[in-house]
Amino acid sequence: MSTAKPSSTTPAPLSGHQIRIALDDQEAVVTDVGAKVRRYAVDGRDVFTPFDEDQPAPAGHGAVLAPWPNRIRDGRYTWDGVERQLDLSEPERGTALHGLAMWQRWTVLPEVDAAHRDGQAVTLELRLAPSGGYPFDLLLRVTYRLTATGLHVQTVATNLGAAAAPYGVGFHPWLSPGPGTLDECTMSLDARTRVTVDDRLLPTGTEPAAGPYDLRETRSMVGLDLDDAFVDVLRDEQGLSWVRLTGSDGRTAAIWMDESMDTWQVCSGDHLSAVEVRRTGLAAEPMSCVADAFRTGDRLVRLEPGASHEVTWGATLL
Repeated sequence: MSTAKPSSTTPAPLSGHQIRIALDDQEAVVTDVGAKVRRYAVDGRDVFTPFDEDQPAPAGHGAVLAPWPNRIRDGRYTWDGVERQLDLSEPERGTALHGLAMWQRWTVLPEVDAAHRDGQAVTLELRLAPSGGYPFDLLLRVTYRLTATGLHVQTVATNLGAAAAPYGVGFHPWLSPGPGTLDECTMSLDARTRVTVDDRLLPTGTEPAAGPYDLRETRSMVGLDLDDAFVDVLRDEQGLSWVRLTGSDGRTAAIWMDESMDTWQVCSGDHLSAVEVRRTGLAAEPMSCVADAFRTGDRLVRLEPGASHEVTWGATLL
């Protein structure tokens, strides 16, 4: 069952108030800080690499990345003729990283349907405060729902302001290798094209996915060092694109996105500043746009006043 809605003065661990949802052998723990999925497991086997309750997410684990995913060069962009400067949240690369929502405390909404009442779903909401770098009034709402086929995630952004806003969204789950190490895993990713980057991990172009970056066929994680975006995604007969990580136990942790998103970012964590979480999972990030979209306009959403933008993705254990 999900926990009661926390109050503003309720003591909480560093990861935030814990909201637990469950269905049959599935369990997920969502935190109000960043609306993060701190844990998702099936029959006790982790699908997402979890992190400690009394710990801020070490590498964006489970976060909602909005109103942009990935990096913006120098934190500077021009929108409708006005130059804006964002705070540099990744100072070592001089970029604004992963939006404004991942460290905010979201509000847990009242139970709205039977799944919420039965503790199988939870909805959180955040109204972004306009700032000099992002002077737009957005309402974000995310619903995590356990179903017979796995975890289902729906996110809606609505522009409550009077001006059109630049917008992108992504998510940062880390697929768990299970009982073994990442080097004991195999993986696959449904995409034809890799985004090339410079030494600041900012896009320079695209190229056909080839060699170690051709992940359309299942391959070993041994020696595979990834922090790359992919486009031109492939889809199955249901219109879903997948990233799959199969562990030493033969179980496959998998993430899908529907046609509302068309970009993947995958990261093996080899170079994380938090050494203790390097290669402890595979970040498999469904995104609506690639890095630096506020500057390039590539796949960027122009969210008009009163308009909404919705995306859907999910995860399961195969």
